[in-house]
Amino acid sequence: MTKLYPTLVALMAAGFVSGQAMALTKAEYDAEKDRVEATYKADKEQCKSLAGNAKDVCEKEAKGKEHVAKAELKAQHEPTPRNQEKAREARADADYDVAKEKCDDLSGDAKSACKKDAKAAHTSAVKAAKGK
Repeated sequence: MTKLYPTLVALMAAGFVSGQAMALTKAEYDAEKDRVEATYKADKEQCKSLAGNAKDVCEKEAKGKEHVAKAELKAQHEPTPRNQEKAREARADADYDVAKEKCDDLSGDAKSACKKDAKAAHTSAVKAAKGK
């Protein structure tokens, strides 16, 4: 995943820049979607060797990467401003889910502050995704 994901993200970014000219065909879209799902399964499989909250964080990261990749893939397949916004929102949501999960390693005031910081970062990222 670590080698494939940056390549996939770069391809998605290239699609955002070029707009309609780089829109994926249905067959290309389906093939990429299958690759994203296979990558998710492989990433999730790697999480099985972990325990406790590290496993939970790993699983949230894997799910977040899948969600973001699918949203970016849809934005490339159907390059509309709304789909591109949804892709940016997916990134914000994935980052938030991972940040919240990492807070579970803490306790008391530190955990509360961590969750508050994660929520503030998410709110800011969602606003930025919407162009506000």
